[in-house]
Amino acid sequence: MVPATMHAVIAFSSVPLFLGALLSDWAYSSSHQIQWVNFAAWLIAGGLLMAGPGLVWGAVDLLRAPAARHRRGLIYLSLLLATFVVGFVNALVHAKDGWAAMPTGLILSAVVVVLATTASAVGLSGPLRRTA
Repeated sequence: MVPATMHAVIAFSSVPLFLGALLSDWAYSSSHQIQWVNFAAWLIAGGLLMAGPGLVWGAVDLLRAPAARHRRGLIYLSLLLATFVVGFVNALVHAKDGWAAMPTGLILSAVVVVLATTASAVGLSGPLRRTA
């Protein structure tokens, strides 16, 4: 594994956590068992803990990269920053009680999954990798 793409791998590991939060929100909307919202809140916190270091490491890598990689790197960082910001807002929404968190929490969880998946796809694609 090339160290330059390691931040994308770390950011990609937030996708299953955000996806689990989306599925937990969906389970809550179907069953109204409050524990699903609590579980989603913990999964969102874990996703943010994975996306945050990936964002910082990606920003440092972009600053050190040659100018040819800046455009794709900026797209990747913008998507990852949007993932982190929307994920943080989603965590704040999930801090409310179960009734107040829905349907906004479910919609935000879906948006975060799409953003995290897109950021990971861009981050893991070819031009961000260094060639030996």
